[in-house]
Amino acid sequence: MSNKLEKYGYTDFYKTQIEKLDLRDTGLIPARIIEVHREIYTIVTDEGETTARLKGSLFYNNNQNSIYPAIGDFVLVYHNDCGDDIIYTVLERKSKFSRLDTFYETEQVVATNFDYVFIMTSLNHDFNIKRLERYLSISLQSGAIPIIILTKADLCSDYDAYKRELEKIVDGIPIVVISSLTGYGIDELKTYIKPTKTIVFLGSSGIGKSSLVNAISGEEIMKVSSIRESDSRGRHTTTHRELIMLENGTMIIDTPGMRVLGMWESSDGVNTVFDDIETLINKCRFNNCNHKSEPGCAIKEALENGELSVERWNNYIKLKKESKFAKRKEKQKSTEKSKSLVKGNKKKKYNKEELKESLELL
Repeated sequence: MSNKLEKYGYTDFYKTQIEKLDLRDTGLIPARIIEVHREIYTIVTDEGETTARLKGSLFYNNNQNSIYPAIGDFVLVYHNDCGDDIIYTVLERKSKFSRLDTFYETEQVVATNFDYVFIMTSLNHDFNIKRLERYLSISLQSGAIPIIILTKADLCSDYDAYKRELEKIVDGIPIVVISSLTGYGIDELKTYIKPTKTIVFLGSSGIGKSSLVNAISGEEIMKVSSIRESDSRGRHTTTHRELIMLENGTMIIDTPGMRVLGMWESSDGVNTVFDDIETLINKCRFNNCNHKSEPGCAIKEALENGELSVERWNNYIKLKKESKFAKRKEKQKSTEKSKSLVKGNKKKKYNKEELKESLELL
């Protein structure tokens, strides 16, 4: 049997889930989502690449508990010799990025099952501490390992100053300075660029993501877009979500949604990034201190003596508010799910017999 899917990160984490389901005689096989085009998915199985679509009776039934596939997901599919394969269910994820869908005010999963998050910013006008704090909070919540990458070192005369500034606010997070043009720092990244590993990039347009992917792969995998010299902003060239397999076996998840991530339930990530502020809050005289006019407020004292900057404090407050809003929406969503369960609209949990019954509908 081919082990093609294992090259795509199919590990014991997913194999164990399938073993518990006992899928013998059901015809269902594991696959990974590598491209998303509206209602059509490109998947890879041990047999190779093919297209797939959702099982209508399972996903298009107004069931609020349905988990829809996202780029990077491992799913169970039924192979169809006469057309698209059929996606039946999504396996449990080991990591994920979600953002707040501002229109529906719900969670929107953007990418899943990645090992590392490359938080990228270029050493020019794009360098923004507040944005990096946001990305780092989201990354720590995702379940993957964050790596901060400072790009375009060839255009910066003193990149060590940027690195020192970041080291003041991040604790134990690797910071790698690179230049895709000269190759500086690329060898240091090889610790994370390994076969079967999946990497997600976070950062605004024009940060040098495409150049880095091309430098890693040794060929032009991604189109490099130009940037405006006035503000160092670029144009995002990705139009759909895809997982790119490099020649060395490393996978890159590329999606236009990764550059506009709003906070989804990221309270743990925010607390970790701003652990210095959390420590100060615990030193306040009153447990319910609002950090405004209360006596014995450690935050007020730190702001006054310069130990804590106003900018960092304001960004902490902003991210906490966003996280609380998302958490409230998640709680509301959970309540709605509970109500649907009471009405008998229970989430389908397949056993072997139920899978067989569902397959007979094809």
